[in-house]
Amino acid sequence: MMHATHHHESDYLQWLQTQVNHLRAGRLDCLDREQLAEELEGMSRSERRQLRNRLVVLMMHLLKLRHQPDKPSRSWTVTIITQRTDIKLLLRESPSLKPSLPEALAASYPRARQEAADETGLPVSTFPDQPPFTLDQVLDEDYWPEPGEER
Repeated sequence: MMHATHHHESDYLQWLQTQVNHLRAGRLDCLDREQLAEELEGMSRSERRQLRNRLVVLMMHLLKLRHQPDKPSRSWTVTIITQRTDIKLLLRESPSLKPSLPEALAASYPRARQEAADETGLPVSTFPDQPPFTLDQVLDEDYWPEPGEER
């Protein structure tokens, strides 16, 4: 077992391939189980973090569009479209993330709010304390916020 752990630290890709080979051959007793479990848990955290980060960027741009309608840029629109598309792809590849969407939206909003304030130069108090968009609106490719619009 010490060899497998050392191998993980010195050559990650080779360690992965060795684990794959053991699994495919049914040599479960040869697996570096603890490290393999840690890697799988890390992958799960990474997918959740990716979802939250995409929601931050998406909501930040929706907030900017809502609160600075006279300054929209093509890049804002492209970023909104890109984030919506990438979130849909992420959810298609990992459907088990769907139930966590409401929580991810709520957890991501404070950072989106702060980043919108930082990018626009507007006081953070300009932006509502709670997300002004529903989850459906955030993900709806046809939804574009109007200036000062409420839910």
